[in-house]
Formats: sequence, C-alpha cells, structure tokens
Amino acid sequence: MIQVAWENRDNLPYAWRILTRGVCDGCSLGPRGLRDDVITGVHLCMTRLKLLRLNTMGPAPEERLSDLGALRALSNEELHRLGRLPFPLVHRAGSDTLHRLSWDEALGIIGEALSGVPGERMGFFATSRGIVNETYYAFQKAARLLGSNHVDLCARLCHAASVLGLKDTLGVPAPTCSLKDMIGSDLVVIMGSHLSNNQPVTTKYLTYAKRRGTRILVVNPMREPALERYWVPSDVRSALFGTRLMDDFFQVAVGGDIAFMNGVLKHLLERDWWDREFVAGRTAGFDEVRAHVESLAWPELEKAAGLARADMLRFAEWYAKARTCVFVYSMGLTQHRFGVDNVKALVNLALARGMLGREKCGIMPIRGHSGVQGGGECGVDPEKLPGGFEVASEPDRRRFEELWGAPIPAWKGHRTLQLLEAAHRGEVDFLYSLGGNLLETMPDRAYMADALARVKLRVHQDIVLNTSSLLPGRTVILLPAQTRYETPGGGTATSTERRIRFTPEIPGPRIAEAHPEWKIPVEVAVAARSGLAPLLAWREPREIRAEMARAMPLYGGVEQLERAGQ
Repeated sequence: MIQVAWENRDNLPYAWRILTRGVCDGCSLGPRGLRDDVITGVHLCMTRLKLLRLNTMGPAPEERLSDLGALRALSNEELHRLGRLPFPLVHRAGSDTLHRLSWDEALGIIGEALSGVPGERMGFFATSRGIVNETYYAFQKAARLLGSNHVDLCARLCHAASVLGLKDTLGVPAPTCSLKDMIGSDLVVIMGSHLSNNQPVTTKYLTYAKRRGTRILVVNPMREPALERYWVPSDVRSALFGTRLMDDFFQVAVGGDIAFMNGVLKHLLERDWWDREFVAGRTAGFDEVRAHVESLAWPELEKAAGLARADMLRFAEWYAKARTCVFVYSMGLTQHRFGVDNVKALVNLALARGMLGREKCGIMPIRGHSGVQGGGECGVDPEKLPGGFEVASEPDRRRFEELWGAPIPAWKGHRTLQLLEAAHRGEVDFLYSLGGNLLETMPDRAYMADALARVKLRVHQDIVLNTSSLLPGRTVILLPAQTRYETPGGGTATSTERRIRFTPEIPGPRIAEAHPEWKIPVEVAVAARSGLAPLLAWREPREIRAEMARAMPLYGGVEQLERAGQ
C-alpha cells in the first residue's frame, strides 16, 4: 500500500477519487468505489491498486519517443512505465524513428490506405481490461459497417470454451448464478482456477462463505497456498489471523479433469447418489451419458485423472452430502484443445444432482478482466452480433441492417488465431488493435511477429506503448485513448455475474490529445468511408446506450444508467 501511494504521489487526490467513485478496471468482479453489490464492507485488492498508475501518470516524455530502436529494447512493463501515449504517432518500414502526427494527419493516412480495401481484408481485435460496453459496441459496429466480421475479443484466448460449452448444454453462455450464491452454499468447488491471485476480491466472498459453514473443495494440478489460507486485508479478523479456505484438495493431472469428473459421476451413478427427479424432468441425453460413463474402466480413469478411484469417491461423498453447490472454474479448464468438453463434463456433473436453477447453486465461469463479459455480449465476436444474435442468421442480420440503416456482411469472420494466420499468408491489409498485445499473448512469438509485420496498415489504439505496437510493419499508427475515468459522459461495465454498472467521468488531469475510446473507431471508420458519418453520428455515450437498448434486449434498461452508483 505504501508503494502504491508512492507511485501515485504526484496525483494522489485523483487516485483517491478513482478508487472511491469509479467502477474497478481490474478484474471482472467489478466493485464500484470501495464497495460492491454482493456483500457489505470495503473491497479493495492489489490488482486494482497496481493499475492505478496507468490512470494517474502523465504523458511519456516526447524526447523518449523518437528512438524506435531504444524503445524496442524495452520490456512491456518498461514501456508502460514511460507514461501515457501523448499524441498520435507513426512508424514505417525502413525507419528507426517514431514520428509525431496530428489527428488529422493520422486519420488522413488511414483513409488513404483503406481506400478500396474490402472488408474481407480488414481485421479488428479488442482487449478487455478497462474498456467499457459503449466502446465495444462502437468498435464492432464500425467494423461491420466497413464490411468486416473479422472482429474478435481477447476472451477468445481464455473463455471461448465456456461460451460454446455452456451455450450448447444450457443455452446460456454465461454464469448461471451470482457471487453471493457462494455464501451459505453447502459446497463450493473450485476447478482450474487460482482465485486468490487472479480475482482476489473473491477471497472475501469465500471468507464469508466459510463463516456460514460452506465447505470448499479445490481440484487443480497445483496446490496453491493462497487457496489454503488467505489474509483478507479489508476484514479485521481475516487480516490478523488469516482464513482457512480449502477443506479438501484433489491434485488432478494436467488435462485429467474430464476423467476425474467422469469418475465422480460413475461413483454417483453406482451408489444412486444422483437426483432422479431433476434429471427426468429437466434434462435430456442422460441415458447416453450414463452408458458412456458405465463403459469406462476404473484403471483408465485413474491413469487419465492422475488420481485413485478412492480420491474420486471422496469427492463424490462430499458432493452427495451437499444440498447446494456452486462450481467455480477458470482457464485451467478452458485453455485446452478439449476445453469445450471440459465445460460440458462440468455441466453434466452439476445436472446429475440438480445444482442449477436454485438459490446457492450454479456454475460460475470466473472471468478475468473488467470488460470481458460485456465485450462478448456487445458483439465483439466474429459469429455473433450484439445481444447474441447470429451473423449467419438472415432474420438476425436483417434486424441489425434495419436498425443501422446499412448492409452488413453475411459470412462468419475469422477468430483471433485464424485472423493472424491469414495475416501471415498476406491476406490482411488492415489490423486494428483496440488495446491488447497479440505479440505477448499468442503462442509462437516469432510467427506472430512475422504475421503482424506483413499487414499493410496496423492501427494500435491504447493508453500506453506496448511491444506489439512497436513491431516493424509497413505502416503502423498509434492512437492515444482516454481511460474509462476520463471519458465525458462516462460508460458502463458488465461484471462476471452480469451486473451492469455505470462508471462516471472523474475530474482530474487529462492527456491533451487523447480522444474518448469509443470515438476513435468511429473516426477511423469515417476516415475510411466518409459516407458512414451519418450512421455513426453519436455525440456522447448516452446516445450509444440508447442504441444498445434497442439493439440488445438483454441490455434493456442500460439507457437509464447515467449516474455513479446506478
């Protein structure tokens, strides 16, 4: 805490206003101010505190921005510490210099480069930390009006398996319960997730749950000490003595989750510990699952799971005694080539005992960054329009064409990896990165660097420099954006449990040439196709929210959010 205060010493009053008035731009649990809507008390974690400096620091010194070679020698973290991106910049193939541009010059270069470029050769990628729903909606609409469905979100790299697995089985590609359902549930099962490191606010919910008698089981290849005992700084008793969280641990083999869950299900079926009434009345396909599980031999399950038959029985006994249970999982389940099957196996386990549709029960795919849930729901998806409508469905597509007053492409776009593979083949002329760093997050760094270098024009919209924005390319333009706390008119953020909160503009220092993050995709689209100006004629975020409410029944009411706390 002392270190955080020291880092922000030049703007401490502004930092305090961000902490006490803004919706958190860290993880997707989304406290507003120092509190949230789940439980009472103060909520503050180091993830949020460490991000403060990105909001409070001043512009990077202009003299440090000219030498491209020196900048490329810096790590991503060192680039961040230089300061905020102060004005538009460009670098071109064969030059070792970053050149300052005016906004008119930058947009002029973009407009000239995109003249005649078809939408099929344009790609759009968005990150999720700190970005609000209005920006996502504007970003994907601009892409589609330019004729491209190659628009994707960083969630593709983490929870795409959740979207597909939950949609196929339950019809809802999102959490089925609230975080508050963990408090007072008989059992919380944490699978493939290190909550205390990645979503530290959840440890307070788990602390409250333990005091209500909840038992916590952890299934993971690695035994995380912080899931055994955790010191919650905003709870006096926990801060002094720590809270014992984990009641039992099951050290599954890497990739062995399906075998483990099938083994547990096999025990449940053999001992008649499943909910016959729920399965008969609320599910389909049980006979096929039962036949499959019964056909599996115990030696094969033990070998694949990395655990003994007795371990799986011990878990089944915990589960059978529980009247209520919440399953929490993360990328330990989803980041596999069989991630969708991992999610489906978890759903089967929940359905077998009717742990859905009741209080203190459900499935919680815990999300990471603050904007990730809203990004997908607002249409940053190559196959889905805002609100979950399908690109490939003619009625769905016609609905948006009538709303937007222009045709949109009917083909499904590339997902992130497909887009970068297309770039490597020379099939992408324009790549627009809304935050994010594809060089650092994608596998095979050399391949990705080569792919990005082959794109004729790259646009990187961000608040700071990163390593991908400095990679060589034919023409690379950097555009400075405001943060969510600087944007006039504020914005909205959707938490992991799908609460939509308004985050207001907060008075404080500003980067003079940074533009509102929602406005930059509009300016880029209009520079490329001047005829799109009337179709993207929002003057403030409130007008975007009004359109979102018409476009997305799921978000009906978002147009009424305009004050802090709503």
